[in-house]
Amino acid sequence: MPMKVNNYFGRFLRLRWGGWSLSLMDRYIASQLIGPLLFSVGLVSVLGVAIGYLSDLADKVVDANLPLIQASEILLLKVPEFTAYALPISVMLSTLLTYGRLSSDSELIAFRGCGVSLYRLIIPAVVMSLVVTGVTFLVSELVVPAANYRATAILVEYLQEEHPYWQNKDIFYPDYEQVVLPNGDKEKRLKHLFFAEQFDGQNLKTLTVLEWLEERLNRIVVSDSATWNGQEETWDFFNGTIYQLAPDASYKEAYPFEHRQLPLTKAAFEFALQGRDPYEMNIIQARQYMKILKMMGDDKKLRMFQVRIQQKLAFPFICVVFGVIGSALGSTPQQMSRATGFGLSVVIIFSYYLLGFLIGSLGLMGLISPVLAGWLPNLLGLGMGGWLLYRFAES
Repeated sequence: MPMKVNNYFGRFLRLRWGGWSLSLMDRYIASQLIGPLLFSVGLVSVLGVAIGYLSDLADKVVDANLPLIQASEILLLKVPEFTAYALPISVMLSTLLTYGRLSSDSELIAFRGCGVSLYRLIIPAVVMSLVVTGVTFLVSELVVPAANYRATAILVEYLQEEHPYWQNKDIFYPDYEQVVLPNGDKEKRLKHLFFAEQFDGQNLKTLTVLEWLEERLNRIVVSDSATWNGQEETWDFFNGTIYQLAPDASYKEAYPFEHRQLPLTKAAFEFALQGRDPYEMNIIQARQYMKILKMMGDDKKLRMFQVRIQQKLAFPFICVVFGVIGSALGSTPQQMSRATGFGLSVVIIFSYYLLGFLIGSLGLMGLISPVLAGWLPNLLGLGMGGWLLYRFAES
């Protein structure tokens, strides 16, 4: 009788398809994982939007007279962001509940009785986690930044909300140049200083440009508006005056103009154009913006973007961490109810994100490197998941 049982499970565990060995066990476990995963993604996404944004949006409709159509558009634009957050959480829920059910129904005991190790049993969960990792990365990079940017643009347009990162008013941009001193040392000197009262996405309004020649103020350009001319690679200034200064910085001459082209750096226009929250940029846009911050010498904001980029790169791999931890905990011999599994998932997820916040704060303060700030939570999580697997596999 034991021989017949082993033969039956042997056929259940292995099936050859073409030249590849296809495991029916993998297909079975995967089929058990997909349902809870899809249900969890939908549930967590809806709850995230409702709890995280619906109340605040309703206040804007009632108190700030935000049009209902625009409010509905913002609500839809926030769905991708909460879906990206929901995917790792859903991996944790689906693996914990699925492997918990398999354990409570003694199916895992049957598999292990046929010589299948726990490490082999969680391979479907790991593969699913890797697939969800790729989906999370694509959603986070291709959909979420553009959707968040559009949602912010609607609030700025209809409610004139202040945005801490958008360069739409009081734009200040210093342009530096590298100077080689007689002794061979390099020194960074201020070359131009741009200040504009407003930016409408195309034109800098009420723009003032101060220009230094060597170490003295050489001229001042004041204009009603200016924009970058991409075809001729120069600036177009409109309705302004150029004030030429003497070597002692006293007033020398003034040249009024209706239209004047000046060959100044494009970086000031890019700075105004690209000023966004890190979560409104994809990684390529963030790296381009970091080049501008580096030229400006804004080390604090530069470090913040460095940390955020590493966190954006590391975030999708939380799916793998949660997949390993969830499948390991679900495989415990003790029976686990759905309510217990859900509560345990909430505790683990909250603890993990709290740890990520604390480590990220250390990176922002410069106490650890940006790479470590982004990836250390994942490494600690994988270490914990590996330890749990080893403990339960040997028990």
